[in-house]
Amino acid sequence: MSSEQTPTTTPDATGPRPRRLAYAAALAALEGLALVAGGVWMLVLGFTGEPDDRQQAVTGGVTLIVLALLPLLAARGLFARRSWSRGPAVITQIMALPVAYNLLRSDSVAIPAGIVLAVVAVTALVLLINAETTRALGIRGPGNAGK
Repeated sequence: MSSEQTPTTTPDATGPRPRRLAYAAALAALEGLALVAGGVWMLVLGFTGEPDDRQQAVTGGVTLIVLALLPLLAARGLFARRSWSRGPAVITQIMALPVAYNLLRSDSVAIPAGIVLAVVAVTALVLLINAETTRALGIRGPGNAGK
């Protein structure tokens, strides 16, 4: 490769950010913030309320907050057009689908939350695998690594 060419694996950060990429990043950030809020809520109930098991409430809250790091880091990477960020963002959406399914199967107020989570996860997946998003992140398809 000559010194005049720029490698195609780095995204073109000079142009405007595609809306699909910005929307995907916003959805990932929203999911991360929802996990943080849920974790904090569990911690507060664990410390101030009367949970069935205080240790379980605290552990669940801390776990949710730690799990929030994946979509939050992915959202930051997507906003910055880092190609590595699509993998964690896709993994987050794939992990959200079974959670949404379980919420939908419940007989409670969790059903609307399941609907919202399913819509957000599927929408984010569609945005993340979109060709425009892939190009903006500088990701090349299989067989194009040497080109």
